[in-house]
Amino acid sequence: MKPSGAVMSARPQPSDRYPVNNDAIPIASAYLAYCRAGFEKECAAELTARGGDCGLTGYVRAATGSGFVVFHPYASHPFGNAPEVRLDDLIFARQLIRPAVLLDPLPPTDRITPLLEMASSLAPQFSDIWLETADTNEAKALSSFTRKLAMPLRRAAATHGLIAEHGNAPRLHLFFLSGTAAYIGMTWASNSSPWPMGIPRLKFPRSAPSRSTLKLEEAFLSFLGKDPESLQPGMTAVDLGAAPGGWTWQLAHRHLWVTAVDNGPMQAALLESGLVEHHRADAFRYRPPKPVDWMVCDVVEQPSRIARLVARWIAEGWCRRCIFNLKLPMKKRRDEVLRCHDLIAEALLQARCHHSLRMKQLYHDREEVTAYLQRLGA
Repeated sequence: MKPSGAVMSARPQPSDRYPVNNDAIPIASAYLAYCRAGFEKECAAELTARGGDCGLTGYVRAATGSGFVVFHPYASHPFGNAPEVRLDDLIFARQLIRPAVLLDPLPPTDRITPLLEMASSLAPQFSDIWLETADTNEAKALSSFTRKLAMPLRRAAATHGLIAEHGNAPRLHLFFLSGTAAYIGMTWASNSSPWPMGIPRLKFPRSAPSRSTLKLEEAFLSFLGKDPESLQPGMTAVDLGAAPGGWTWQLAHRHLWVTAVDNGPMQAALLESGLVEHHRADAFRYRPPKPVDWMVCDVVEQPSRIARLVARWIAEGWCRRCIFNLKLPMKKRRDEVLRCHDLIAEALLQARCHHSLRMKQLYHDREEVTAYLQRLGA
């Protein structure tokens, strides 16, 4: 699907191609962000805002329900010296491609040649090639097409010396809008999602009591990927609003000692594990008898109330780290997320508590955002 109102360019002629030198690629080349269908407005707003923080002004093309957003900066400066928007700073984006160049139309009889011609003008070599689509029902029809194209395209890329033997080269992304239209661009490992389409392929564990368990598993992968020692066997945790135990299952599965707080019933197998103690209480009234390493919270409640709750847990020293969900309203969803961010920051500033806070709309989230809050220092 083409972005509403977008001007679709023809395949570049040799005189229009970017030079091989990466430093000469203009930053006017677009940013392409993948997002959850229906959240294009929020993704576009924060991409524009973050671009502004980096001194980049431009315009956005996005169609509701398309699952992606394209940001076109007005400026044109050497790519290597340009300010960089960070994926970690974007809440609603799953992946961020830059530069992203649209090739449309691709000749049905030979798509590979123009794709590789453009690829070779972006970088000398690539660590990998990903063929992707938007995460929408409409785009799923392209999956069989991309699977058939992947092998011959990779063989051709290898023949032309475009595949690097080391992992420091950028990754090449081909984001197909149709069988004859695709964005082509790059990511680097330091500023990208490690998963195709920005989606971790997780398998629902049969012994888990609910599918919500996948939200916490994805949160651990997304937020703790570079800090695995923050989640170790023998640590202590509290799960607020635990029943029936989807998030508790993830903690116990990693051999943490868990206090599951909920007035509702817990899965019997979890209680029989010896790692879980069920405490029947209200999540907003419970106080741990002593500090714990972790608190997690997936309570269905107003986002601002959850924000104040987790801020207090960190400020009072009741836990060191917490992962929590914010259930978003139907309107002004980004505004509500930013409001909760500010509520937490202000509360911890008043408590003179140094902290880090990251927020992300994960693949397994729906009308919600997941956040990771950590107390820093002593």
